[in-house]
Amino acid sequence: MNLNDFLPVDDESDIYVLGFQEIVPLNAGNLLVTEVREPASKWICIVDQSLNRVNFSSKDESSEEEEEDDDEEQDDQSSAAALSSQDRYIHIVSKQMVGIFVTVWAKKELVHYVSHLQISSVSRGIMGQFGNKGCVSVSMSLHQTTLCFICSHLASGEKEGDELRRNSDVKEILKNTRFRRACRNRRRRNPEKIIDHDRVIWLGDLNYRIALSYLETKKLLEDNNWDALLEKDQLRTEREAGRVFKGWKEGKIYFAPTYKYSDNSDSYSGENSKSKKKRRTPAWCDRILWHGDNIIQLSYVRGESRLSDHRPVFAVFSVEVEVIDDRLRKDLSASNMKVGVEELLPSPKHSFHEKHVSLQTDIDLFLVASSSSPDIQQHK
Repeated sequence: MNLNDFLPVDDESDIYVLGFQEIVPLNAGNLLVTEVREPASKWICIVDQSLNRVNFSSKDESSEEEEEDDDEEQDDQSSAAALSSQDRYIHIVSKQMVGIFVTVWAKKELVHYVSHLQISSVSRGIMGQFGNKGCVSVSMSLHQTTLCFICSHLASGEKEGDELRRNSDVKEILKNTRFRRACRNRRRRNPEKIIDHDRVIWLGDLNYRIALSYLETKKLLEDNNWDALLEKDQLRTEREAGRVFKGWKEGKIYFAPTYKYSDNSDSYSGENSKSKKKRRTPAWCDRILWHGDNIIQLSYVRGESRLSDHRPVFAVFSVEVEVIDDRLRKDLSASNMKVGVEELLPSPKHSFHEKHVSLQTDIDLFLVASSSSPDIQQHK
């Protein structure tokens, strides 16, 4: 299995954040174990291979032919060293809570400037205690700017009133997510809460539905009437009413609902079935929102991977990051340093002060929100 459908070959983002919501079956056994190492390890390897894929040229192939008599073990070691030296992206952190999994990667040249890395998890599943629902949040500093990424899986259900349970999940996540104050430097901000960060991006299966019947939704889908559908989108309604995500932003949606698809199919679940029990009203369950200033969304699209009954959603952001370091003045004046995140590329804006150099440089973030299949093996 590869993630070419998730991670475009020609993308040059500086930071990647990928969030998944169902990497293990949500059975009783897994609910009692916060982390199951094997699935998470496999996903890390798959992401590594996709981000650091190497295209060998004909010149490389001819070189191999000239050295065909070399010792086999030596060849293996040389190949491994060559691949390692060509890795452009480094794994920063990954965290799993039952089926929720988030992984963050950054360009090699940026790793030195990442600091104050912390993780917080909030369970909102069965009885509000289990991790089948909830979130995993990553807090970090890039130079002088604090970043926070939240990967969540909110309450499911398409009955009237279920949106209130999702609103409650969001409020509890914002209330209960805490990051310890690791740095006592008074001149450096140490965010304890999600909203305290300079730039925040929230991604995942938010599970908000469309407040229409299956037949009404199907008719509007057939007419490609996105505007009428979006007017009934629960997340939009709840945000406009000020009941959830107050002060947050989301880009304009120009893609079809991402949920729910039949297995390995481009047809929505229940589309070819007469049984109402198997029907699920299509909805934009998978979303990416942001909070904070100096964040520009460059794209917001869905992918067409059939990895699960959801379609993944991608967003690309250009984010301004403050750099204070006299030694970097020359380097940053000559080139555009970027940082990319779940989902790309103005020139840096420089401002110089008397006591120190303050550089605002734009970074690119690539984010992926996907409710993935728990069984990786079947997709290999």
